[in-house]
Amino acid sequence: MAQVGLREVASRAGVSIKTVSNVVNGTGSVTTATRERVEEALAALDYRPNLAARHLRRGSSGLIAVALPELTQPYFAELAAELVRAAKARGRMVLLSQTEGTEEAERALLEGRDLPVLDGLVLSPLALDAPALRERVDRSPLVLLGEHVGDAVFDHVTVDNCAAAADATAHLLGLGRRRVAAIGAQLSGPNETALLRLEGYRDALTAAGVAHDERLVATVEQFHRPDGAAAMARLLEVPDPPDAVFCFNDALALGALRTLALRGLRVPQDVAVVGVDDIEEATYTTPSLSTIAPDKQELASAAIDLLLRGGAAAGVPPQTVTVPHRLTVRESTAGQEPSPAPEAPLSPTADLSPPTAGSRPAAGTAPSPTARLRRSPDPEEQP
Repeated sequence: MAQVGLREVASRAGVSIKTVSNVVNGTGSVTTATRERVEEALAALDYRPNLAARHLRRGSSGLIAVALPELTQPYFAELAAELVRAAKARGRMVLLSQTEGTEEAERALLEGRDLPVLDGLVLSPLALDAPALRERVDRSPLVLLGEHVGDAVFDHVTVDNCAAAADATAHLLGLGRRRVAAIGAQLSGPNETALLRLEGYRDALTAAGVAHDERLVATVEQFHRPDGAAAMARLLEVPDPPDAVFCFNDALALGALRTLALRGLRVPQDVAVVGVDDIEEATYTTPSLSTIAPDKQELASAAIDLLLRGGAAAGVPPQTVTVPHRLTVRESTAGQEPSPAPEAPLSPTADLSPPTAGSRPAAGTAPSPTARLRRSPDPEEQP
């Protein structure tokens, strides 16, 4: 079946081709009655616009590539969804790629290897450093996400990771905790994010007059749940273990929470925990997770807008956008508000007289809710 074009729609609606074009593209001035007649014809004929031809006329492909390290990580999955929404709102489709943080995959994308014609690339690099990025020959627009790698050569969207880490650590110190640990330092690889979050953690300790204890800084290979669980276990073996933990992302924090639960430690009474990213899962853990929330929607919108400016190919100087963040306080640092115990219905024969001194509950009477919830002290916790 031949594809229906503007001419067929115009003939059915009894209007000019230009009028149909105005309705399809949302341009020009068209009366309500005429617009409704054209829309009825579009629906009846099942008209589908030729997006490829439209973008060709506009000098673009309508396709943007987004390359992120790990789509199984909740933060990157949520960020990908925001980037797709932002691109769609601007009339673009997204080609999504997972690099797994390898140099080979990131370099192939930078060079445009085996890719269709694109309007640009949004890349969150982990393996490539500044010299490697400057070697890029492809002149199509490029926007980098994450930390700055060297001088501002390309458009870049980031979060102030040093300030975010300082805010998280200051929150724990503000609760009166003084043995504040950090989970997420990395000894190898060009991980600027880990370095900046470690710097912010130390800055907050210094500002509060709390001495640095390197035994409380736990290193990890990756920012994954198992790494957080293992790091938390090591920290609990320190002679004077932490009473609070700042985790460099929420996945590490979820792993830490698991270890604390298995060890029988209460959060936040024994150990307070805060993460970074504000993934959806943080709201539904038990306890819910306090975290630093970057504005992912603003990050995505800024990245797509910078990309569509055209970058160096259009003679536009590179720009850096730092999106805001906020501290979201939940149960892992604030504790859980006790819910009032429901009032039991009175028996018709209940004795309403006040108890006498020294009296005990009658046999079979359940203990009070507070008595049931009171935690017996562990002998090992006694001073």
